[in-house]
Amino acid sequence: MSVTQHSTWWKNVVIYQVYPRSFADGNGDGVGDLPGLIARLDYLKALGVGALWLSPVYPSPMCDAGYDICDYTDIDPLFGRLADLDQLISEAHKRGLKLLMDFVPNHTSDQHPWFIESRSSRDNPKRDWYIWRDQPNNWRASIDGGSAWTWDEVSQQYYLHFFLPQQPDLNWHNPQVVEAMHDVLRFWLDRGVDGFRIDVVHCVGKDPTFADDPRCMAGETMVQINDQPYSHEVLRGLRRLVDHYPGDRVLIGEVNIRSTARVAAYYGASDELHMSFNFPPLDAPWDPVVFRLCIREVESCLGQQSAWPTWALSNHDNSRLRSRYGGSLARANAAAVMLLSLRGTPFIFQGDELALEDTQVTAQTRVDPGGRDGSRAPLPWLSQAPHGWSGKAPWLPFPPDAEALAVQTQETASHSTLKLYRRLLHCRRHSAALRLGAWEELPSHPKLLAYRRYCGDDERIVCINFDEAQHTFALAGDWIIEVASDRQGENQLFDGTLGAQKAVIVCRKGTDHEC
Repeated sequence: MSVTQHSTWWKNVVIYQVYPRSFADGNGDGVGDLPGLIARLDYLKALGVGALWLSPVYPSPMCDAGYDICDYTDIDPLFGRLADLDQLISEAHKRGLKLLMDFVPNHTSDQHPWFIESRSSRDNPKRDWYIWRDQPNNWRASIDGGSAWTWDEVSQQYYLHFFLPQQPDLNWHNPQVVEAMHDVLRFWLDRGVDGFRIDVVHCVGKDPTFADDPRCMAGETMVQINDQPYSHEVLRGLRRLVDHYPGDRVLIGEVNIRSTARVAAYYGASDELHMSFNFPPLDAPWDPVVFRLCIREVESCLGQQSAWPTWALSNHDNSRLRSRYGGSLARANAAAVMLLSLRGTPFIFQGDELALEDTQVTAQTRVDPGGRDGSRAPLPWLSQAPHGWSGKAPWLPFPPDAEALAVQTQETASHSTLKLYRRLLHCRRHSAALRLGAWEELPSHPKLLAYRRYCGDDERIVCINFDEAQHTFALAGDWIIEVASDRQGENQLFDGTLGAQKAVIVCRKGTDHEC
């Protein structure tokens, strides 16, 4: 098969992360599923996103919310059937939506048939599919922070796991593992999946000397620091495979290293990832200095190699942006303007378009061993409890103010966060400057962040006020407020006044736009 010439649809769209067990329940068991998602695709189409990233729905013991996989080529009955996934792909494509699966290459479940064979004896043919040693080193695992090695009584060796002991790491130096995992990608690509978000892809290559790492002595885990050359070789192999498929398939990597410069290396010479997540904004407080530095670093590090940035302010592993920003609705709305106007592909975590906060989790309701339940609460669809989740109580409590923030409530409110997101996405689709244009920082008050987006004769200026006080941002000429985070003054002349915690996108008067 010859290499297909690809376009770059992923530069033009906004990607929406679906956390399936909390999105929509189709069978009344209290857990979101694929039929529930299919029934809500029109909501996502109306929101204006162009692609969905589906968190894992594979068969799993669910020790780590489905990231412990025991079959890469099937669907867990909790979420439906393989036929439901096929229907989801078909229905999404009918609506012009791309679908991305979550690919987890670093580890399997300890219940995967491969590992069951591997641990059965030292001379089993699949023994070398995982990483076994007689003596452990000092590497530390994520989630519980303990040793990354667990003793196996049956075969009398230690096996490696960068996460929970129930998630043994695969040995990607074994060609059989490489081919088996390539077959997994082929299975889903042949079914029409448009690409993959690759979980902790920087972890697949391991230090072949297995030397102690002094950073682990200081309490850091291998997921935070692992960065080996062999991971790039693995990625180049995945990229070659994907590039041979028609339809512009895409690879998006989770490189969970808090260094933009090191993350940039995982794009390779356009022969590794198409895009990689950048994590510093997920750690950033609501502060203009911090965000200014984050954006400058992305523009510098990625711009040097023409790599395309991504932007995310929430996901299933982190506290929701509104909760991180002190619960402020004004800040959450201003952040939405920033997220959807920066240069790169934005990712919306489900529920951020409703300005949801983290749910309150108690010892009795806690599910995740890593304490990440807060951002994973069910979406409230209807105003009245149980908010569109009929039948059994949902697997986690609803987030605060579920009635006021429900989709049904926000549909009828004049200035809701949901309607702000729809307007932002509509304006982005109709502006080449916002989708693909260059980024230029503009001088402003220290409490403001201002920048220009431009592409040919299309131009937008964005200004975000991080302060509790009003400030002025003067512009020469006549500018129209296209989008305001508080929806005040839209389609009117911008007089340079920017209220507290307010963000605006402005365009020159007379600009031909449809927002």
